[in-house]
Amino acid sequence: MGFSVGVSSARRREPASPGNNDRSTGVDLSGSTRAGGDLAAVRGSSTFASLSVPNFRTYVSGALVSNVGTWVQRVAQDWLVLQLSGGSAMAVGITTALQFAPALFLSPFGGLLADRFDKRKLLMVTQSWMAISSLILGFLAVAGVAETAHVYIFAIVFGMGTAIDAPARQAFVSEMVGTERLTNAIGLNSSAFNVARLIGPGVAGLIIAVFGSGWAILTNGVSYVAFLIALVLLNEKKLVRTEPLPRAKGQVREGIRYVVGRADLLIALGVAFAVGTFGLNFQMTNALMVRNEFHLDAEMYGLLGTVSGIGSLLGALLAARRKSTPSLRFVVVAALVFAVVNVISGLAPTALLYGLVLPLVGLSALLALTAANMYVQMNVDAQVRGRVMALYMTMLMGGTPIGAPMLGAFAEWFGPRASLVGGGVLQVLVIAAVLVWVVSRVRRGRSEGISGLPADSRFGMFAAGPTRSVAHR
Repeated sequence: MGFSVGVSSARRREPASPGNNDRSTGVDLSGSTRAGGDLAAVRGSSTFASLSVPNFRTYVSGALVSNVGTWVQRVAQDWLVLQLSGGSAMAVGITTALQFAPALFLSPFGGLLADRFDKRKLLMVTQSWMAISSLILGFLAVAGVAETAHVYIFAIVFGMGTAIDAPARQAFVSEMVGTERLTNAIGLNSSAFNVARLIGPGVAGLIIAVFGSGWAILTNGVSYVAFLIALVLLNEKKLVRTEPLPRAKGQVREGIRYVVGRADLLIALGVAFAVGTFGLNFQMTNALMVRNEFHLDAEMYGLLGTVSGIGSLLGALLAARRKSTPSLRFVVVAALVFAVVNVISGLAPTALLYGLVLPLVGLSALLALTAANMYVQMNVDAQVRGRVMALYMTMLMGGTPIGAPMLGAFAEWFGPRASLVGGGVLQVLVIAAVLVWVVSRVRRGRSEGISGLPADSRFGMFAAGPTRSVAHR
């Protein structure tokens, strides 16, 4: 079974929606697109509605413990690199780049694996892989033999696991809660991640201060056990499974064609690229601001990470309260607001003011990311969701190998503030370029096979005048 741009014979039927049979899906920036239009009326009685599903409740509980460990390692790894490299901003940027580089090459195949195989078993493999890599790096650091090169190597190894794990995680949420509760579940999944973000940096700061970076990294390796236990405990009979995709040639290309044929998805993925490449470098930028700009210690680094997490948690909880799919306009505006707040944080003259701005950074980042994630998941078809989410994660994480070294170089040459100000400006420029490119393709009809607007629609705030619809092939 394959997909070109439209859907063909999906075996697990989604609720009827124009997106499954209307091939004139367009970029309606003033509201929901035609694709998945009925899914915008997702019902949810409360912020925590999807926790009524036992499988999802078990999954989130295990993920929360594991995510605390992940944040502990993120903080500890960057601090370890700063210690080993003598405070080099470039070294931290390279580490971040290497950790996310595998996403460029492996995420599309990770999405294919998620569509083809049992997602639960796939997650068990990826989680075990990352646990082992964390334990080995932690032991090297505790033994006092770790070098910067070791951190680089294990950043790549860890990134390989993440590249396969991320799209499988994204697609697995819908199997636990179904389409009806998916919007709420995405928000709560982000909330769990950000509760961990509240706890993790503070825990990391304490462990680093008392025992050292190596023990903090070991803590993450052990934390994966909780998530693995949760996966084992899930009731397989209650999962809303999509029939596995049979083997066939060109399935990754079909996923790419599906996205390329949807103007709205191109914009959403372009926004994810801009935010992920130039905005989501918190560990690097916070470490540089704390150590090189404000000359503070690891405990303060952990505290500021926790402060940022307060805003992120609030953003995730607000997203979980949504009862409808966010519009594409909201996705774009939220990303632009995040870029502006990034610039403001870079201009904060003191550590106190910087700390006061960080919750706004976390809030705006989570609103933008969760909106983009919800939009993409709710507007694609079930059997291609794994591959589309893999492309989304490729855009979100795959640009980091470009952005992190670039921002690290800015910090090296012009000071840590330049990494935040420059990152915010670059986000705005990239989002603007994506909008101009996609909108011009649809308006001028230069590209066949890309979705256009219905004849009576307009490009909202980004363009004027009616445009012709370019149907999917």
